[in-house]
Amino acid sequence: MSVIKMQQLSKRYGHRVGIDAVDLDVAEGETFGFLGPNGAGKTTTIRLLLGFLRPSQGHASVFGLDCWRKSPQIKRDVGYLPGDLRLYSWLTVRKTLEIVGRVRGLDLRKEGAILAERFQLEMDLRVRKMSRGMRQKLGIIMALAHKPRLLVLDEPSSGLDPLMQAELSDCLREFTSDGHTVFLSSHTLSEVESLCDRVAIVRRGQIIADQPLQSLRDRALRIVEILFPDQETADRVKLPTFMTLDRRDGRRFECELEGPTQPLIEWAARQEIEDISIGKPDLERLFHKYYQSPSELQ
Repeated sequence: MSVIKMQQLSKRYGHRVGIDAVDLDVAEGETFGFLGPNGAGKTTTIRLLLGFLRPSQGHASVFGLDCWRKSPQIKRDVGYLPGDLRLYSWLTVRKTLEIVGRVRGLDLRKEGAILAERFQLEMDLRVRKMSRGMRQKLGIIMALAHKPRLLVLDEPSSGLDPLMQAELSDCLREFTSDGHTVFLSSHTLSEVESLCDRVAIVRRGQIIADQPLQSLRDRALRIVEILFPDQETADRVKLPTFMTLDRRDGRRFECELEGPTQPLIEWAARQEIEDISIGKPDLERLFHKYYQSPSELQ
């Protein structure tokens, strides 16, 4: 079942384009990454999904319900963490859970306390005394406490230290393993790469790629470093067509590998090589190419 569906969804602010003809389909139980630089249209898309904005054209639905007309019903089963989270200075975790629970008609105290312990946040600490990371933790607790069918996160790891980022990742994996869905918007590749099954890349309000993360890894270049035993051997070597020399320092070559590693391994077995290292797929370079010249990657 599709939890989120967008068809030719567009939003314009006068002559300025927020998003333009976006088509997306997010399945139930999926962790979907929405990746792009600041100003690409990620937050506009989220606001359309949650019924905060009315589309200029096209259609968006969540749980099969129209995002603009049925927004109150949709919000009952959605947890949302905005990228610009703002909280009253007098709030505590305990008071926040009480207020949000009343709004939702649920008792969130037990589940909220479990999450607060997990994210190491004191129940009675006031927001005015919280660091940025602590406020982010409170936002995460608010989004998760009612166990929503769909969790929409805008830059969720912002302000979190590495330990809490890892805890959030574990929490989200548990969340989707129970059949819930996560829509994660970010401009940080590492955040999306560690969590998501599928990624859409947005650039200037348009989707320029929508693929499983593994498909992107298969297309990404790998950095290969080869050390030959001596200068003479290095001068003699002829690199295969699937590998491009990026830099040479005497008998050490740094190359870019395009495609699978098996042909490289077979080629290397026939060479006089002192040492070789094959890096992980370099998604960073691939994403930069998408941002700079996506037409070359079609």
